[in-house]
Amino acid sequence: MSILFGVVFFILGSLIVYVFQKKIFKGITEEDVVCEVVQKAFIRVKNSEHNEHKLVRELLKSDAFIKDLSLTAKFQGSIVGYILFTKIKVGEETLLALAPLAVLPKYQKKGIGKSLIEKGHKVAKNLGYKGVVLLGDPGYYKKFGYSSASKWGIKSPVKIADENFMAIELYPDSLIDIKGVVQYPKEFGI
Repeated sequence: MSILFGVVFFILGSLIVYVFQKKIFKGITEEDVVCEVVQKAFIRVKNSEHNEHKLVRELLKSDAFIKDLSLTAKFQGSIVGYILFTKIKVGEETLLALAPLAVLPKYQKKGIGKSLIEKGHKVAKNLGYKGVVLLGDPGYYKKFGYSSASKWGIKSPVKIADENFMAIELYPDSLIDIKGVVQYPKEFGI
């Protein structure tokens, strides 16, 4: 009898916990989780205004958003990393901006960022995009083939150190004829 009571108690308890969790998390969307990951990833970054999560929320609603290039990394069912590529213009050409790349601090330096970048490049290439532009740490992004965007005549719309404004060709020589100032979507506030 006590075993039966224990099994019934366990099943009822599990059911109550399940219902309770569903009620609490019902209003939380994947967008909310992604924005929380981005916010936590940038919280300790010194040269950040700590508004990257707000930018993501705005970009997800913008005309520059590409659903296939909004990628998450999961560990045990939870989102631990995120990368977003959005449309930008350089002259008449549509390229991509990588912003942001975010991995929860606990999961950094485990290859998650690398996996997100490589997957993003592959998807972007399959979608026919020629290149990606970003503002970031050259010590990190050079590992993936990024170099100064000025190499191709691609310029930042704001004053930034040349080595921090980078680009990558997704096909050999795909950026060779693309020159000009990057026109970011209005959500970037540039």
